[in-house]
Amino acid sequence: MSRIIITTDKAPNAIGSYSQAVKVDKTVYLSGQIPLIPESGLMISEDIREQIEQVFKNLAAVAEAAGGTLNDAVKLHVYLTNLDFFTSVNQIMSDYFTEPYPARVVIGITNLPKGALVEIDAILQLEC
Repeated sequence: MSRIIITTDKAPNAIGSYSQAVKVDKTVYLSGQIPLIPESGLMISEDIREQIEQVFKNLAAVAEAAGGTLNDAVKLHVYLTNLDFFTSVNQIMSDYFTEPYPARVVIGITNLPKGALVEIDAILQLEC
C-alpha cells in the first residue's frame, strides 16, 4: 500500500493538523474545504452561493494535485449551517460534476471553522 500526502498552493493551506489530501493506491481522501481564498486565506464572502463555488474550486484544485478531477469523486460529505442552502448546493454542484454523480450526504450542523456556511470533503477513485 502506497500512501502519498497531496498538497497544493492552489487551495487553502490546512488550518490544523491534517493534510489537504491523502492518496492510498488509487483512492484519494480529500479533507474538508471551506470557502477560503487560497492566496489570502480569507473567507470569499458571506454569500452562500459564492461560498459553495469557492469550496468546489478548492476541492477541484486538490483533486488536480492528486492527478484527478472532481468527476473522479465517488463520495461527497456536505456540511451546511442551514439546510435551506440545500438547493444552492444542488444547483452549483451540477456545474462541477457530470453524470454519473458521486454518492453524497448532506448534514446540517451548528457551525463550521472560521464562520463558514459550508464545508465539503470528498473521496476520489482514480483510474491510474
